[in-house]
Amino acid sequence: MMGPSINFALAGALRRHLTTALHLLALLVAVKAHGPLAIVPLDCHKTCVCASDVISCSNASLKSVPTALPQYTAVLDLSFNSITKLRAEWTPVHLSRLHSLILKNNGLTFLSSEAFVHVTKLRYLDLSSNGLRLLDEFIFEPLEDLEVLLLYNNSISQIDRSAFSGLNSLQRLYLSRNQISRFPLELVKEQSRWDTLRVMDVSSNRIKALPLHELQLLPAWIKNGLYFHNNSLTCSCELHDLVARWFLKELSSATDFTSIHTCVIPGQRKEIMPILDLDKAYLNCSKVTVLKKEAHLEQYVVLDCDARQKDMVKRWELPGNIPLAPENQTAVMLSDGSLRLGPLKAEDSGVYTCHATSDSLNETLFITVVVFNSTVSGGLENLKTAYTTLVACLVSIVLVLIYLYLTPCCCACCPGQDMEKEEPRESLHSSTISVSQAYEETGQQRGASGGFPYRHAALLEHKDPLEQNGKLNPIGEEEEEWQGDNKERRRSDAESVSSDTPMVV
Repeated sequence: MMGPSINFALAGALRRHLTTALHLLALLVAVKAHGPLAIVPLDCHKTCVCASDVISCSNASLKSVPTALPQYTAVLDLSFNSITKLRAEWTPVHLSRLHSLILKNNGLTFLSSEAFVHVTKLRYLDLSSNGLRLLDEFIFEPLEDLEVLLLYNNSISQIDRSAFSGLNSLQRLYLSRNQISRFPLELVKEQSRWDTLRVMDVSSNRIKALPLHELQLLPAWIKNGLYFHNNSLTCSCELHDLVARWFLKELSSATDFTSIHTCVIPGQRKEIMPILDLDKAYLNCSKVTVLKKEAHLEQYVVLDCDARQKDMVKRWELPGNIPLAPENQTAVMLSDGSLRLGPLKAEDSGVYTCHATSDSLNETLFITVVVFNSTVSGGLENLKTAYTTLVACLVSIVLVLIYLYLTPCCCACCPGQDMEKEEPRESLHSSTISVSQAYEETGQQRGASGGFPYRHAALLEHKDPLEQNGKLNPIGEEEEEWQGDNKERRRSDAESVSSDTPMVV
């Protein structure tokens, strides 16, 4: 009777052992797939090379940062490994001497918001050729001394506007070959960055529009290192003007990559065209030739010697290659190297030359100044005069129209009158002169005789002493009289006057 019970107990124990074995096998598979669970200590003999304060663990098949890093470490190279996440606790101790951290080619996809709190003295950080997709807010804020940040060849598509806050010493930022669609204007808009920033590369991304106006206002030493070629920019004449001006000033960002400074023509074909060719085809943009400054008489203008490097020694020459003299009152060189001109005269027009020199660069800038032979106030007065003349003309036209169409009606077809229009043989000249005393008397006589009264209007009633068809009216009175309702006419004796009688003018 005990045999079947023992068999059931053995079967249950066997099942439990089998389940445990399966769990262990699954754990081993997970460990093999995701790497060792234990933290790997630094090994300067097998996996890393340690030379004084430089530790190089490049291409060592590491899946996490080695622990127990010495506090005197200045350079840490962890490139070409499989470190996919950089957590906050990757170094539990503060590495106060570490100035270069290299993590390129690791498949890195995650950066903790506190990943750099223990390495605040970094000056060089290489995160290139990884799988980063976004940069969170204030992620680099602890790195106040960072000078070079390499983020190229990632999959970055989102950058928080505060991601680069705190990078007060940043000189070079490389964001090329990502999926960025918005130009990070906040990096160059703040003037506090102009003293340090030298290179910002956002080329080979998905940017479709640039803040053109803001970029034009940047100093030349910032524009010289601002690379945005090989993007999906929409073609426009404003874009052509910006690139052409940078090219004429020989800025490296325009001259080094001229062939791949392209834009996309709107439409279904999405044709790609060189930006500098937009003045020759498609948009027919105006050709940019030289730097030019326009002004009026008595104005003041400031000419910038905008050199490609900061803190260069500058020297000006006036039109005709005349050196700028200290006693010159019209042209004065300011403390920042710019030239102030004014009050301008017509003879101040010409080409002004600025020579900017340094230990490594000599640069010459030409600025053409055109002084119009009029003052700004004079131009405004002329505009006011033209406006007043135009208004006067319009008022005159309105008055003429009122006179022609809104004067009292004196013709026979008006209401209340049954007089017909004058016959075509009436002279035009006879209706343009004021009414004479003879006509007034004749009109009064006809009113007394029961006929309709005359309305004394210059356009309808007056007749010259000269009768129609050149016949003379010797008595100066009306020759025709209306009789009764049938309106028969009775000729006066003046009808018998020969048409050969001389006309009196």
